[in-house]
Amino acid sequence: MKYMIIGAGGTGGILGYKLTEGGKDVTLIAREEHLKAMKAQGLTVHQVWNGQTVVLPVKAVSEEEYDEQPDVILVCVKGYSLDSVYPLIRRVAGPDTVVIPILNIYGTGGKMQEELPGILVTDGCIYVSANVEAPGILKQHGAICRVVFGVRSVEEYRPVLKEIARDFEESGIRGILSDNIRRDALQKFSYVSPIGAVGLYYNCAAGAVQAEGEPREMFKAMILEIVALAEAMGIDFGQDMVDTNLKILADLAPEATTSMQRDIMAGKQSEIDGLIYQVVRMGKEYGVPVPEYEKVAAKLAG
Repeated sequence: MKYMIIGAGGTGGILGYKLTEGGKDVTLIAREEHLKAMKAQGLTVHQVWNGQTVVLPVKAVSEEEYDEQPDVILVCVKGYSLDSVYPLIRRVAGPDTVVIPILNIYGTGGKMQEELPGILVTDGCIYVSANVEAPGILKQHGAICRVVFGVRSVEEYRPVLKEIARDFEESGIRGILSDNIRRDALQKFSYVSPIGAVGLYYNCAAGAVQAEGEPREMFKAMILEIVALAEAMGIDFGQDMVDTNLKILADLAPEATTSMQRDIMAGKQSEIDGLIYQVVRMGKEYGVPVPEYEKVAAKLAG
């Protein structure tokens, strides 16, 4: 199958690197200096957890240069850039193309489906910690790389989804075809939203949350607020999300930060609305108290 990955940053770049290494037909859509560097010297990945550096030739093109019809489109842009990818998807997608959004914002797949009628859009999320260090160079902070994806209703299911999961596994990506993607996407959100919020509130990296102290306690409290929201939404995680997310956190390099933190510190546009303010709105919608989120939102809004 042909894979097209829109966005070659910490998420899309790592997926493109792993799928290419796994022998899959994958094309990365990138821009500007990052694209030039990948064309000239391939993609470099610094693996922080083991000290290794891998350089791999990859197929990378601009939106305008892409002239194939992909079987699978992995959308790995930031939430605020989502509107910009629709024209490309509409141009290249065929009737059997599957679109898998892999974003931090909860509920992205449903929103994209409204914009792309006639094309199957699943929901999806990823567990990975990586960022662009320089054009053509990624830094991956931990070994974890897990993609969870699935359709929102059984009527949308297609056998090709199992093929995609198998391709992920063959490429060193833990590919999980979910039978309850609403739950599993919110489970991922219960990690990425609190860790980003705490990092911003205390201006700290993962190490400060890994150690005992106020950042760690806020992290746990915010997870519990997401759990309370899930219960109000009729979603049962079926596990201790505080324990689960602390284990994920423990695998990160102490200096790791979230993309939202990095964007805000660099004065760039960020996903703060979807990752923090949206939780405050959800609390009001479902009548669930979210005092920790309200505290963080108040400080950041100021």
